[in-house]
Parts: sequence; C-alpha cells; structure tokens
Amino acid sequence: MAQDRLIYLPLGGAGEVGMNCYVYGYGQPGRERLIVVDLGVTFPDMDTTPGVDLIFPDIAWLEARKDRIDGIFITHAHEDHVGAVGHLHDRLEAPIYARAFTSIHARRKMEEQGQNPDKVQTMKPWPDTIRTGPFEVGFLPVSHSIPESSSLVIDTAEGRVIHTGDFKIDYSPGVGEPFDRALWSAVAKEGVRALVCDSTNVFNAHEGRSESTVGPEIRRFVSEQSGTVVATTFASNVARVRTLAMAGIDAGRSVCLLGRAMRRMIESSVEAGVLTDFPSTISPEDAASLPRENLMLIVTGSQGERRAASAQLSRGKYLGLSLDEGDTFLFSSKTIPGNERGVLTIVNALSEKGVDVQDDDGGRYHVSGHANRPDLLAMHELVNPEIVVPMHGEHRHLREHSKLARGNGRQSILAPNGTCVSLSGEQPSVVEHVETGRTYLDGSVQVGALDGVVRDRMRMALNGHAIVSLIIDEDDTPLGEPWVDLKGLPEIGRSGSPLSDVMEHDLDQALQRANDRVILEDDKLDDLMRRVARQTALQEIGRKPEVTVVVSRLS
Repeated sequence: MAQDRLIYLPLGGAGEVGMNCYVYGYGQPGRERLIVVDLGVTFPDMDTTPGVDLIFPDIAWLEARKDRIDGIFITHAHEDHVGAVGHLHDRLEAPIYARAFTSIHARRKMEEQGQNPDKVQTMKPWPDTIRTGPFEVGFLPVSHSIPESSSLVIDTAEGRVIHTGDFKIDYSPGVGEPFDRALWSAVAKEGVRALVCDSTNVFNAHEGRSESTVGPEIRRFVSEQSGTVVATTFASNVARVRTLAMAGIDAGRSVCLLGRAMRRMIESSVEAGVLTDFPSTISPEDAASLPRENLMLIVTGSQGERRAASAQLSRGKYLGLSLDEGDTFLFSSKTIPGNERGVLTIVNALSEKGVDVQDDDGGRYHVSGHANRPDLLAMHELVNPEIVVPMHGEHRHLREHSKLARGNGRQSILAPNGTCVSLSGEQPSVVEHVETGRTYLDGSVQVGALDGVVRDRMRMALNGHAIVSLIIDEDDTPLGEPWVDLKGLPEIGRSGSPLSDVMEHDLDQALQRANDRVILEDDKLDDLMRRVARQTALQEIGRKPEVTVVVSRLS
C-alpha cells in the first residue's frame, strides 16, 4: 500500500495577483482528505472580459472531490480571498472557518447569495486550533492592510505547514495586531516542514515601512489645504481610513464617509471590536451645508471604479456633494497594475474641474500591505522551514521568490496554478498537473472561460455584428431577398452605398447561384450566408463582423 502523503495544490493566486484558492491534502494518493484555503475573486476589465461582473477560480477539480473536503479556511477579508465564498460554497458544502472580522464579511456574502450564513464558524487566534480530518489548523495573527489577517498553521502527521496568507512585518499597524516575532518564533520552534509564502513584493529591495509612518505626512498634507479635501484609499484598509479621518479632525474639519464599502468596513471593524476610537462622522446631507474649508470626504474608488464615489464626484455630483476649483483630492493608495486607465480618467476629470490631485508621492501617503524582499528573507530566517513554496503573485514573482530561497540554501519549488506538489519525502516534487482556469459571473449566471460567451462578446465588440434573415418558401425556394440588420458597423462602405444594401445584394446573388442541396440544408445555408456577409463587409469596410443567420422555413 502506498504511503500517505501531504500535498499542496493552488487553483488560483499562484501565477496571478488575486482569485486566491489553495488546497492542502493528506492521505493515500488519490484519496487524500482536503482543506481549502481562501475562495477569492478577481475583477474584470473591458479589454479582456467585457460585461463580466466577477471572476472566480475554476473549482471543478474540488467539486468532484467535495466529499473529501473537511473545511474551508479564510485568511482575511480582502475580496481576492473571501469574495467568492457565497458564489461557490454550494458546490463544496464544507464548513467555513474564519476569525471574527472576516466571519462578518463571509456571512454577509453567504446571505447575499441565498446561502446559509451559519456555515461560517468563528475561530479564535492561535493557540486555539480546530481538528478537522487529518488536519489541525490554527489562525496565527499577522500584520497586513486589513484587520485580523492571519496565517494558517496546518499540522499533519507529515509535519507543520505555515501558509502565510498576505502579510507584512509591521510592529505598529495602527489598527489590527502588530507582528509578534516572539509568537512566530515559538510556533516555528517545533519545526516547520513548509512555508507557503506571499510573493507579491519580492522585487522591492527596500525594507517594508510601517503603516504608522504615513500618519504624520497625511496630517501635514491635510492641514495645509484650503478648500474641501477628498481622500481615497482601499476601503478595507481600516487603519488608513482611520488615519485619514483623524487627520481631518486634527485640521478642524468634519469628516464624511462616502461609499457603501467604506462605511461597511468601518461598521464591521467596530462590530468585531478591532476599531474602538474611530472619530464621529457626518452624513452627506450635513456635509453639503458646511463651508468647503471645514469639510473632508473619505471616499471609495481608489482604483478608478466607475460606479464608486471618486468617479461619480469627478463626473459631477454624488449624494448632493460636488467638487470645485480650489479643492484637493488625495490618492492615499497605489494604483494596481491594469487599473491605470480608470484612475487617469478620474484624475483628468478632476483636473478639468480645477481640483488639485495628489498621488501617493512615491510612498509618502501610502505603504504596501505586503512584505518586501528583506521582510521575506526575515520571515524565512524566523520560520526556518525545510521548504519554501512561493504563492500569491504573478509567475515572475513566484520564480524570483523561489530563487531567493534557494540562494540562501533552502529547498524551494515553483508551483503555479494547477501544480500539485507533494511535500512528503526528502524533497518536494510535482506529482500531478490539474486543469485550472476561470469562471465568470455574468449577470446572475456562472459561465466557464471555455464556454465561448465572453469570447463571442469580445468579437462582437471588436468587429460589430450583422444579422442575416431569410425566408424559405414551402417549395424550398427563397421568398424574397435576404435582409440585414447591422450593429456596431459603419453605415456607408467604400462603394458609397449603404453597407446593408450592398450586403443584401451580394447575399441575394449568392442565393440565386446556390444549388438545391445548399438551400435544403440549414448548416450549408448558414455557412454560405455567413461567408458572403463577412466577405462583403471586408471589401466595403475592411472588417469581418460576427454574423448570425436566421432561416425561417414555411411549411
């Protein structure tokens, strides 16, 4: 009989930033009991996923083995770690474990999707643990840019694994638990088989800065402004939102929070007991009646989201509030790669209003929530694992992190999404490759990346669309000419005639030349009409549209 083994399998988050989903297994090969770490989302863009609402990891592999899943563990409440819980839980059904602050968000997401929120169980931090199947799991507090972030201590008969989740080494984070070196040292003292570790900032050679370092700079900046001050940051960065609010109060301003996500995060922080001294705020209605120099707005939309408060203020009014010349807008955030266009749209719209815009100024008004390269090395030294497995990052981040570990004499293995790794034996090894991908939330329906829905939508967006309709009479002859409806295409082609007229003429000519076999078989008729329509469009406008052929047969 084969020996039991300990496996690690990323289904999302290893080879990309976002959509985190990791699996650990222990037992006989092919029959391992499993736990899942995080069920996150990533966000669409109009270039690659037009019309899509959210993107989830493809959990088909997990769903086929749901009878072997002993638990789902959520490390923290960022969307890329908890955002898919409500959408995917009914396909997995296992109990969900999280700390108090994260549990509030996980339960809400379950309720929003009609799932039972009681499936979410609240855990206390280490040294409390829960035994589930062959695993004993505990939540080890770690500093990050959201309260109650935790690494996971996962114990099996094969040894101890520490899954860092997102982390930084911050001894004064403002809100949430500071990094506790002594606690981590005690946990690692018993020996760690593998450290599965955040790789996001591996290319940043500077030591990470504490959240507390931005406070004085933000207070100074706010105190120097004359008109209304607006600041945006990640709504989940409760410590930063508190810093901004305190800066406004210190400058003699009333503070108003704008954006549902911002208010929800603060309310959840108070409910969970991680935020006890947030200053009083005023309503948008009261804010509208204040002199501009006495007001500070803290708003959502730091990444250029079109429906967030930042974007709406840049376009006009939001909840009765507007910006004007002499006001100041502060981005206390870093633009995530891929969001530059949306952010610049807001910046330019604000500029047109005469609003002065201040970015993060190279880190003066923002610090990252992820460990930089020196902090990753410090974590390696502190934990002293036998194996370092990089996760949470693009492929280049994982590869660089693996090189960093090996360069310091540690075993490491590169495991992007779909790579099933055995952590048993003398050294880690790849034992299987699993098909991974993405699932799109399109309206209220989940569709697979290979279903063709988004691909067809992109083709229509890029090439336009033509609908060709024709009627076949009872004697199997065309009844009149085909007619064409065009969407997203120029009306007039190179010939100077309406494109629809030219296309209908060419389609009619093709029909008259077609033999009986083509007329009688829908597939052949469909193919003929599509080819002619696309060829005509290419000649007239230099583009081949998507074509839908509708054949009505009278009987």
